Amino acid sequence: MTNLHLLAGRFGAAVRLSPKALRLYARQGLLVPAFVDKATGYRYYAAGQIPRARLIARLRQLGLPLARIATLVDLDPEARLIELRAWLRDESACLADRTELVEALARQAKGGEPELMAEIRLRTVSASKIVYRQQAVTVDGLDEFLVRADADIRAHMRDGGRRTASPLRLYFHEEVSRDGEGLVEAAICYEGILEPKGDLRLRHAEAHREAYLSVPAANAEFPLVIRIYDALEAWLAQRADLAILGSPCEVYPGSSGARFDVAYPINL
Repeated sequence: MTNLHLLAGRFGAAVRLSPKALRLYARQGLLVPAFVDKATGYRYYAAGQIPRARLIARLRQLGLPLARIATLVDLDPEARLIELRAWLRDESACLADRTELVEALARQAKGGEPELMAEIRLRTVSASKIVYRQQAVTVDGLDEFLVRADADIRAHMRDGGRRTASPLRLYFHEEVSRDGEGLVEAAICYEGILEPKGDLRLRHAEAHREAYLSVPAANAEFPLVIRIYDALEAWLAQRADLAILGSPCEVYPGSSGARFDVAYPINL
């Protein structure tokens, strides 16, 4: 020990960390005392540990968990900044999601958005045979699943001599978020005979009607697409003559030049 070592109290004061925080970081291996007096139990820190302590304190102010801080403090400054900016983008996306969910609750309380609800239409969907794939995904995995399932299903249909011009329907059987996976289903109708292959399965869809809304480009991405689902649900809640028969879906491509429609199956 030298005069460049500081007692835990003085060290904590220098870096604005409480005794409790210092003990926690020592237990976690983040900031271990340079020297412990065996006779007194006093803990001493080296002056050279001050920059690390201040960095840990700053990272804790961001609300980062200790496990992530343990990784970040040992990176060089440039790599650490790359990681932090990526984390900040994720946090910003989560905040946008939460903001939209709060607004969704406000829309529910008001009975929906009249402008969107005025654009809702009904159409009849004929009975059909369906080839489909199901998978549990997060929001961030949806596009990859959609593209791959579309390509695999249409390739299987071509191999079986079936027409592949039908639109793709993406069913949401469970809630999907950035943090949690939910079961989704990519499905395309076909005519004639087709065999299942691997995780591509077959089923029959009954004839029904659907209430649908073409999705404006401004609302095509999550979380803003929630507004479309909310508008349809609010509209259907006001129609005592209509009953929802199953999971909602997105239909690709959509009507009227839209990238996709959102549709709810309803009674004939």
